[in-house]
Formats: sequence, structure tokens, C-alpha cells
Amino acid sequence: MISKTTFTALMLFMLFFSNAQNSISGTVKDNAGEPLAFANVVLYGAHGSITGMASSEDGIFSFIDLTDGAYQVEVSMLGFKVKKSEEIVVSEGNRSQTLNFSLELETLDEVVVTQKRPVIRQTAEKLIVDLETSELVNTNLEDVMKKVPGVLVRNGSLSYAGQSNLRILINGKTTDFMDVNTLLRELPAENIAKVELVQQPGAEYDAEGSGPLINIILKKNVKLGTYGSIRSTLGYVEDVLYGTSVSLASYKNQLNWQLGAGYSRWSWRDDLFLSRKVLDETYDQASISPFDPESLRANARIDYYIDGKHTIGTGVNRIQSMSDRVTKNSTTISDATSTETLFTDNSFDRDRTTLILNPYYEFDDEKNKLTLDFNYVDYTYGNVNNLFQIGESTIDYDNQRYFQDATYEVLTYSGDYKRTINDDFSVSFGSRFTDVTSDSDLQSLTQNGQGAFVNNMDQTNRFVIDEEILAFYGKVNAELGDNWSFSGGLRWEESKTIGTSVTQSETRARNISKFFPSASLSRKITNALGADLSYSYRIQRPDYGSLNSFVYFYDPFTFEEGNPNLKPAFTNSYQFSLTYEEQPFFSVSYREVSDALFQVVTQNDASAETSRSVINLANYNNLSFSFFGPLNFIDGLEGYTGVIVNYNEYRSENLSPELNLDKWALTWFTSAEYTLPWEVNAELSGWYSTGGLEGQIDYDWLAGMDIAVSKKLLNDRLKVAVEFEEILNKTFQGSINYNNVNATVESDWARQNVFLQLSYSFGSKFGKQKRRGNASKEIQDRINDNN
Repeated sequence: MISKTTFTALMLFMLFFSNAQNSISGTVKDNAGEPLAFANVVLYGAHGSITGMASSEDGIFSFIDLTDGAYQVEVSMLGFKVKKSEEIVVSEGNRSQTLNFSLELETLDEVVVTQKRPVIRQTAEKLIVDLETSELVNTNLEDVMKKVPGVLVRNGSLSYAGQSNLRILINGKTTDFMDVNTLLRELPAENIAKVELVQQPGAEYDAEGSGPLINIILKKNVKLGTYGSIRSTLGYVEDVLYGTSVSLASYKNQLNWQLGAGYSRWSWRDDLFLSRKVLDETYDQASISPFDPESLRANARIDYYIDGKHTIGTGVNRIQSMSDRVTKNSTTISDATSTETLFTDNSFDRDRTTLILNPYYEFDDEKNKLTLDFNYVDYTYGNVNNLFQIGESTIDYDNQRYFQDATYEVLTYSGDYKRTINDDFSVSFGSRFTDVTSDSDLQSLTQNGQGAFVNNMDQTNRFVIDEEILAFYGKVNAELGDNWSFSGGLRWEESKTIGTSVTQSETRARNISKFFPSASLSRKITNALGADLSYSYRIQRPDYGSLNSFVYFYDPFTFEEGNPNLKPAFTNSYQFSLTYEEQPFFSVSYREVSDALFQVVTQNDASAETSRSVINLANYNNLSFSFFGPLNFIDGLEGYTGVIVNYNEYRSENLSPELNLDKWALTWFTSAEYTLPWEVNAELSGWYSTGGLEGQIDYDWLAGMDIAVSKKLLNDRLKVAVEFEEILNKTFQGSINYNNVNATVESDWARQNVFLQLSYSFGSKFGKQKRRGNASKEIQDRINDNN
């Protein structure tokens, strides 16, 4: 720990040293002449802010090693008026400049209250929901996703415009090996700076995926001082749930560190009812599955700002989720003359652990930005599964046991460089190399007549995958006059995948080398109205689990099996959008996917078993129209509403019989905020869908609604939030009619839930102002843009 005396001596040494080179230095004091520690000091050049720092405990600041030119210095601090110097010139004849600031206290009527609703902007490539300065009622990432226009949240899953194949990124990095449900519930809303719905990913993104990306940009610690928060949640779903977390952060001098930890025990339910015809018999299957998952998480991050240009840092995250779950299955088989029943319990003991390590280096000046990044992911999964007959069943069944163990190790090396030529033109390019090793082992045991469990060689399999992906990309951004702008990129990826079934002594290799172009063109029609046209080409590789030729039973008559013959799918995506004052107004998008990855349900009439497996379809097409509008024309109301009309089409002539599914659907959505008496913030989000296609299932209308209120107390340190979630009692109901499969499906989950959350902030924060155009906000913007 650097003492006050030592730190002041270092600052004085810098002042002395700066006399030999171009520098600007000085002091920050109040009207009484007392030094102001940790004031925000920002240095501006000809093209905006260059760098920033905090004054020392004696109010000293110094910027050294400056190039010849004209500069301004701006100083700000909580409770004081912002002050900016006149322009000063540093040159060979005048290398050292000294500025002494005296800040005046700020009066209450000069403070601007933080805006309530998030800022929503639409670009040619993505829709951005900026939460940095908004007053959040929400408690976690799942709630924040309800603020993204068109994104529907249902039973812990996300969809957009009839597509459920959304990929979630955090700061541009994959979450493929995280438990998505845990991520949605556990990531605090106050940690999120922006949510980007990337509809047309540019060349800088991995080409992986066929639907939109959701990029979660986390806040960096830009508040000077040391502070933290404690967050506790209590709720009732199927049972009492609870959780608590603590975070601590410090930003002082050049060192910025953050720590966090949390534990939660949730209560959930996921029920499935299936009724199907098998020749002359009817099979009514029910699976009732309450469960109480637990999660433990810990994270740490440190950033060291070497100077105004160079930064190094690292982050580490560990998430462990555990679930003991017992699903009660019942199967009733009936025909014209008889009825038989089979009762089973399917018990799960699951444990998932994800460890992520992310060191980086960054160089950033007015013209150049270079980022070198390493990301390490270690994912382990263990599951013990028992499928046993229980009760007074009239059908005999051989009990089954499954032991699943899987490990995934992902190493990603990346380098990205951006050169800003001028205000109208920039180029960027980069490279990424990813090495994935996965080892998945499924041991299947069946109970014999003597009561012993013996290996079922037809189902047991160990599958190992080694994959390498090398990518290079380049991209240009150009402003063409006052009204036109263009962005174009080209990405090349080469992947080498080797899959080995150790049990069956079989190896399959797949090599793919392709270019993936992307481009967008924007036109400013009037001062308020704009138009965007964009295109992207992408690849969706089969997930590693689907390539394993396993067989896994969920109940005695329903199982899932892998498909080692899967091929990647390729997507051409087009979008046209109109914006009003940079907000989304209207868009039409079209996606055509060849060799689409599709989960198909089949039935064996001889054994009466149904199975689901991923296959390649010949074609999948998605067409959507969206309309969006703000709600602020209603006095006191903030938010938005909109409608999406989409068309899904699945075709495959290669299947027998030929698969031919298509359907139009309409979805209405809204999110509204309102301030109640006593400064209570209230929020309502809701949606309604006329139905549609979810893969092979043709489902009926659905709707959802959530209400939340929050209030700040104790000088805004304590926040109390209450949320009523899944208020409407409407289950998912649909049907499957293909070949010999004639079935109705009903899915039910926990609803009419209530949550209470308490968040308490403690410690000292410097420079967190609520005024427009303050210096700390400039620093925040620069840091946040670097995510």
C-alpha cells in the first residue's frame, strides 16, 4: 500500500521530471485553499479527450511526455462546479505548463437527475440499449433483457422475431460453456452498461451462429475511491428461494480492482405433458420436475493504467451450479379395451463448474487502438442419473443408470487493431486462434434379472473432440459526405475438427475454410430520419454434445441421441431499417439458412419410443417485419412498444416423407416505466404472441407480463425492489404432426412468482456526478467503449 507521503513524493518527482519534457501539471484546491484529493482531471487535445487521472491526496496532477500542440484541462468533482482551462500550447520553446484550479461548490439547482429510462439506439448492425445512466428497477440480466425491444423471455429462454437460436456474449466473449439460466438469474443489473442486440454481426465478431447475438457489455469501475455493495434476494416460486452477493471495488491512482462473490438457492419447476398415438393405442406421458438449483460464483478483476496510453489487466471468474432433481414420470397406455400404467423416477445429481481467465494488454491514443487478449475457459460437467420404476406399475421396466462426465478446455488468443485516419475514416483488422479440447464420457448401465447393473454397450460411449479455428479479419468504416456512411468487412476462418469415438474406435475429421463478408450502408434522409441496409454471411457449427453418438433416456419411452454426421449450417442475412432520431422505427429482415441444424422428433411404432435428434435440413427461412415506437407521448410514461410479424419456413426434400412446415406469427411487446408517489419507480413489461413454429412444434398463443417497483432510501444507499414475475397463467401448448408422429405437447413452468431484493451500497465514491458533460463521464465513455 503506497502511503500518502510516498505518493506525494512520486507526484513531486514527476513534476520535476516533467521539466525535461513536454508536460502540463498543477494543483486542485477548493475556495478555502484546501487540496482536493481524487478529483477527475481530463486532458483534451484537438480531437477530444486524450487521457485522464485522479489528483493525489495533496491535489497534485501531472501529464507528461506530451507531443507539441494545443491542450485544455478539465477538472471535476462531486459537489463542485466543473472548471475547464483556456487553451494552452506546449512546444519546444514552452515545454512545461502549470495550471492551478480552485473549484467552487455546486448549488442544488445545478444538479441534473439521472435519466430514468435507458437510451435505445439503432445502427445498421445492431440495436443498443444503454443502461449506463438510467435508473434501474431491474434486479438481474433476465429482467434487463425485457428492456430490449422484441426480445421475449420465457421460462429462462430467449427468442427474437421467431428465432430461438440467440447467442449470448459478455464483452464480446462466448458464454457457450456457462449455464444460461444461472447467468440470466445471477448477473446483477447494476453491473451492466449496455446490451447490444447484434442483428448483423460485422467482421470483428466470430462468424459462429445463425441468429442474432446478444452482447452484454459490463461496466468498468470508473468511480474513484473504494466502495462496495451487498445484495440479498428473497422470493417464492415453487418454494422459498434466497441468495446473497457482495462486491467491492477500488479505483485509486493508476490501480483499479474489483472483487465479487455470491451464493443463491433457487426454486423452479419444468413440467412436460405429451399425448400421442401409436397405432391403435394412446400414450399419455407426464413429467413433473420441481428442482432447487444452487450456484456459487466468485470473480476478480484488476486493471493497471500504466499511463494515458497503456493498460494491462486480468480478470478471473468461477461459477459453480449444482442441482439435485427428481422428475416423476407417469405413462398411461390405453386402447379401446384396456389401460396400463408405468411410474418411474428420474433423479439427477448435476454439478457444473466454469472457470474463466482473461489477461489483456491495451494501447490507446488519439489515432490507434491495439488490444491483445487471451481467454481461457475450463468447463467440467458431472451428472449421475437414475431412471427407476416405482409404485404399482402394470408394465415391467428394466431400471437404468447413467454416469456422465465431460470436460472442455478452450484457449483463445486474439489481437485487434483499429486506426482512425480522420473523423470520417477508420480501418481495423485482427486475428483470433481458438483451440478446443472436449472429452465427454457417458456410461449406461441396465439392471438385469439378478438385480445387478451391467454395462449397456449400445448406449455407452466416450467421445473426444479436438478443434482448432484460425481467423483473420479486416474492416473499414467511412463517412461519405454529410449524409452517407459505409461499413464493410471480410473475415476468413479455417476450422479443423477431429471427433473420435473411443468406445467404437471411430474417427471423423472435418476441415472448413471460408470467407465471411459483411457490409452496411446508411443514409441520412433528413435531420431526424435515417435508413440502413446491411448484409452478413455466417456459419453455425454443431455443438460438441450433438456430435456424440450417445443415447440418453428421459423416461422409459423418450430418449435423445447424438448425430456424428452433422454438417455446419450457413446463413445469408439481409436487413433494411428506418430510424427516427437514431431510435428504431421500422425494419425488415430476411435469413436463409442452408443445411440448417434442426431438432427432429421421430417415433418407432414397434417399440413405442419417441426420440429427438439434431439433423441437417435442406433449408430454413425466416422473414420478419418490426415496428417500434416510444411511449413518452403519454404524460409521465417512459418506454416503448412495438410489433413483430415473422414467417418461419422449414423445408427438407431429403427426409422421407418430405418435411414442409411454415407459419406466420405476430408478436406485440412493451416495456413501460412510471414514477409513482413518494419517488417509487414502477415498471411493466409484457408481450403477446399469436403462436408460431418452435422447430417441429406448431404452438398456440402465448403471453407474459411482469411488474416491478423499487424505492431508494438512506440517501440512496439502500434500494428496495419487489418484482411480480410470470403473472399470467398460460402454458405452452402445441402439436407435432409429421410422418407417424401425431402428438400434442404442453409445457408448464414456475409462474406467478414474487421476489424481494435489497441492495445496500457502502464506501466512498468520488467523481460520480449527475450533471451533463462532466469529465468523469468522458472517462467512463472512453473506458466503456473499450469493452
